[in-house]
Amino acid sequence: MPSFDVVSEVDEQEVRNAVDQAERELTTRFDFKGTNSSIELKDLEIDLKSSSSDRLTAVRQVLEEKLVKRKVSLKSLEYGKVEDAAGGTVRQNVKINAGITSEKARAVNKAIKEMGLKGIQSQTQGDQVRVTGKKRDDLQAVMEGLKKTDLEIPLQFNNFRD
Repeated sequence: MPSFDVVSEVDEQEVRNAVDQAERELTTRFDFKGTNSSIELKDLEIDLKSSSSDRLTAVRQVLEEKLVKRKVSLKSLEYGKVEDAAGGTVRQNVKINAGITSEKARAVNKAIKEMGLKGIQSQTQGDQVRVTGKKRDDLQAVMEGLKKTDLEIPLQFNNFRD
């Protein structure tokens, strides 16, 4: 029986490269001179720091540009609130979400059920959703339907078996 897995993954190497490129750009751009702006990556969290909230917005924009160029979906980013830091600076924490949470898995399963395709079954397996069906065409229709549905997380389709 044909099947595939719906996953939400982030390439950590691409994130690391994007953060390095953004940090390099911050050190060379004239408008960031003397603002103590920085981007720091720790595991799957990014810390943004700058002298003011508008400079922090510019740092965030530089980071997003680099992530998009490296084909990392901005849907995987979860921004924390802007906090005041020492020395009159501000900081913001950005979490990178990888994997499908149980509530998002329920939303994926619900979206598949609402498509109304016969013979299609979906079940949650850890941080992914396995979709099985009798026909390959139905599975491809599920993929297209999930691409059109906005679930607020980036989705990839792996492990397609015929």
